[in-house]
Amino acid sequence: MASQPQDTSAPNAKPGDERELIRELAMLLDETNLTEIEIERAGLRLRVARNITIAAAAPAALQAAPGAIPAVAPASAATPSGPDYTKHPGVVPSPMVGTAYRSPEPGAKPFIDIGSKIKVGDTLMIVEAMKTMNQIPSTRAGTVTQILVEDGQPVEFGEPLVIIE
Repeated sequence: MASQPQDTSAPNAKPGDERELIRELAMLLDETNLTEIEIERAGLRLRVARNITIAAAAPAALQAAPGAIPAVAPASAATPSGPDYTKHPGVVPSPMVGTAYRSPEPGAKPFIDIGSKIKVGDTLMIVEAMKTMNQIPSTRAGTVTQILVEDGQPVEFGEPLVIIE
């Protein structure tokens, strides 16, 4: 059975086939330290995610060990009293979990800077997810007023990346 790939989109697919796929995706989450993964195969869309309470634990860890810097700190944990950009009308959220890059390659000019005038569809940045470079297009025209992530910073699904006004 292991030598034959299972097609979970087949009309005669068994419920166990989906469970096996979910197990494989969960193991992939563990291996890659991702918090969420989503796939689509012939009409079957499957999303596996895990809850991680790092953001809630980060401030306590910082208080317990002064001077200690966490390897990855979500933007919300770094500025707990800062503004909540998720509700800003010009926010562009990350459509996926991954690593944000502001330029097409290391050392190249960034796609955008603060003050850049952009049109709908212009590339704002790239989010790398599972070794795939995904261009993040602008959903609105305007001027970039804030860039909320650093080059090479890990980002979560829905995390604010850019403010366009």
